[in-house]
Amino acid sequence: MATEEHGSGLQIHPMDQFVVKPLFGDGPIEWYTPTNVTLWMGIAVLAMIALLVLSTRRRAIVPSRGQSVAELFYGFIHKMVEDVAGHEGLKFFPYVMTLFMFVFLSNMLGLIPMSFTTTSHIAVTAVLALLVFLTVTLVGFYRKGIGFLGMFWVSSAPLILRPILAVIELISYFVRPLSHSIRLGGNLMAGHAVIKVFAGFAGAMGVASVVPIAAIAAIYGLELLVAAVQAYVFTILTCVYLRDAVGEAHH
Repeated sequence: MATEEHGSGLQIHPMDQFVVKPLFGDGPIEWYTPTNVTLWMGIAVLAMIALLVLSTRRRAIVPSRGQSVAELFYGFIHKMVEDVAGHEGLKFFPYVMTLFMFVFLSNMLGLIPMSFTTTSHIAVTAVLALLVFLTVTLVGFYRKGIGFLGMFWVSSAPLILRPILAVIELISYFVRPLSHSIRLGGNLMAGHAVIKVFAGFAGAMGVASVVPIAAIAAIYGLELLVAAVQAYVFTILTCVYLRDAVGEAHH
């Protein structure tokens, strides 16, 4: 716990849990240094392989628990991609499925005591968001050529307003990676920080800690929901952006 009681009073450090630390030694962190972020991203990837590959290796008509869970996720994401991005968007289903499972499992693993929430770091979510942005942009130009720029030209609007709307659409397009990444990282960071604050009070109040402990239990339940919802929101926004690349431009 980042809680200490000195002569100056109670000190709670809810942001200490987000500090990136090297796995070995205490030296400076370089781009190649294995850190706690590296460890928990690797664990998320291993959990994804265990759920989607190992649990479905012996597929059966009567599925095992692991196969049932994997099929549930598969069907859910497949329907999301088809409904939002259309039939053409299904070509990107493996990418969207991998993205959802990584974010979802990273969020859930971050709720394990003494773990590290990788998706609370903008450095992680920004890379995921930029990959989505680049994928959509490159696919859009590959499939539509210069016609991809038509999505910024609202032809149904009055002619005098079209250039203004085009600038607004262009700005909103380039802001997508920022909003896409901050929405996920900010929600995860805020929830974990609140839990740490209440945990600090619970550790300092002794027998009177019933109230903060009850609050921790309630917030933890809410964080489970937030972890799932934020993975869903991140993925469905990816599908919406893909629709711009593979669908018809709005008019």
